[in-house]
Amino acid sequence: MPVLVDESTKVICQGMTGGQATFHCEQAIAYGTRLVGGVTPGKGGARHLRLPVFDTVAAAVAATGATATLVFVPPRNAADAIIEAIRAEMPLAVCVTERIPVLDMVRVKKALEGAKTRLIGPNSQGIITPGQCKIGVMPGHIHRPGSIGIVSRSSSLTYEIVEQLNVARLGQSTSIGIGGDPVYGMGFVDCLDLFLDDPETEGVVLIGEIGGSDEEEAAAYIAGRKPGKPIVAYVAGLYAPKQRRMGHAGTIDTLGGGDAATKIEALENAGVCVAASVATVGAEMRQALAVRPHPANLLDG
Repeated sequence: MPVLVDESTKVICQGMTGGQATFHCEQAIAYGTRLVGGVTPGKGGARHLRLPVFDTVAAAVAATGATATLVFVPPRNAADAIIEAIRAEMPLAVCVTERIPVLDMVRVKKALEGAKTRLIGPNSQGIITPGQCKIGVMPGHIHRPGSIGIVSRSSSLTYEIVEQLNVARLGQSTSIGIGGDPVYGMGFVDCLDLFLDDPETEGVVLIGEIGGSDEEEAAAYIAGRKPGKPIVAYVAGLYAPKQRRMGHAGTIDTLGGGDAATKIEALENAGVCVAASVATVGAEMRQALAVRPHPANLLDG
């Protein structure tokens, strides 16, 4: 089964009436996502994309029964939008917004403590269960239903590996972009826990990069759990200059920690197959599954 989202998931979009949000909401509708409304303060009662617009998340949930929200709000207001979703007890919030101030995200993390909401992002491409539900900015057409879960900090590397899994006739059960910011919601461990408990996910691809300690925490979790499913990882940034931010706000090597070599070593010590090149991840997963093939889960062709 997919994790977090499927064909029954009802989605709203906060900031729906903005230009970029409109485009991606149209894409989601065309993909088959059950988008049921949007939230733009001051525009409650209007309609956009033939869907109702509400002033608040609480009003949208009450009227539509939404269980997920796509946060497409500018950085200065994005944290407040996420917190509004948390207070409305929205089960899943997906934030694609980049460059949210770190201290604002600290407030969000505090609001998440003990809450009923799971947060994906910010600075995330979102989440997709192929053929069922797309919440985010990823191209839906490149994904194919299958048996491999993906959890990633990098959107562009995700798309490359999605194609490799398609070529290997494995496809994806669900793909989750946890985002590249230094303070965020769900991490590798949270997503691994879901995938390892999902009977229809046969293997997991973990895409990491320099900065932070999430990969090391994932390695410790894997070492303790000793999962029966293969996990293949790739860590970007092995040759990145030291003490320099590389693209994402979270990808910075400071105080002698967070470098790619340390992350790779931790994952390998936990029994994870770490691909030397992003170009070999699909083949590595196919090989890892070959010792216990499940033909029914392979894609046709």
